[in-house]
Amino acid sequence: MCAGPLLLLPKFDFSQLNCPPAPTDSDRNSSLISDMAMENKPFKIFVGYDPSEDIAFEVCRYSILKRSSIPVEIIPIKQSDLRKNGLYWRERGPLESTEFSFTRFLTPHLANNQGWAMFVDCDFLYLADIKELRDLINDKYAIMCVQHDYSPKETTKMDGAVQTVYPRKNWSSMVLYNCGHPKNQVLNPQTVSTETGAFLHRFQWLDDDEIGSIPFVWNFLEGHNKVVDNDPTTSPKAIHYTRGGPWFEGWKNCEFAHLWLSEREEYLKETKKAKSN
Repeated sequence: MCAGPLLLLPKFDFSQLNCPPAPTDSDRNSSLISDMAMENKPFKIFVGYDPSEDIAFEVCRYSILKRSSIPVEIIPIKQSDLRKNGLYWRERGPLESTEFSFTRFLTPHLANNQGWAMFVDCDFLYLADIKELRDLINDKYAIMCVQHDYSPKETTKMDGAVQTVYPRKNWSSMVLYNCGHPKNQVLNPQTVSTETGAFLHRFQWLDDDEIGSIPFVWNFLEGHNKVVDNDPTTSPKAIHYTRGGPWFEGWKNCEFAHLWLSEREEYLKETKKAKSN
């Protein structure tokens, strides 16, 4: 409402108010068409890619596509391609366990700084429709992620990589980016190639109230998060094999290994079937 009850303001000239006009049928139709266009536009999902974990990427990709009820575009972030195109020139440091340790932060730039896009590590297995995650998006935030309180006890992970501990660890492993947000324009090739790990992984270009929270089940850390009996809100929608997944010899018996191995077998069968047709 643009003003209070008339009895309280008997002499007020309502023509002076700068109220927006009531929406017309044309306005409503335009809004509906806009919403439909957004619904049908593929949701961009950038997945961290490392040549040593190709099968992890393929299974992650397959698990998303298999369950998605909305159109998605899955794009691997390959460091070799970024270097070739002059988008990344940082030397790899001794603590970078994967090729996408820093390239992940190019997600808004690679999405042309438009709309919302997601980054996710390749060591995820999706068990739910990605639409449920996309529907959590809130435009008031610059990014949204699971805000873990995670301090791993292991000193190594995956195939022997050094396990590091730092504030906001694993927050950057799955992020919804509001790519057009003014604060995210800083995530350009220059910044990503030169800024510190602390600046990037702790989201230091943002204020705390610009970081939205997502339920932990969308980045369910194997070996850390727990399923509570008779509490469906704790059942994982996306498992993150952050310590190492069953594609590594030393992690074949990790928690939820059977789910990933089953998904891999299904992916391999479907791939073989597609090639034979």
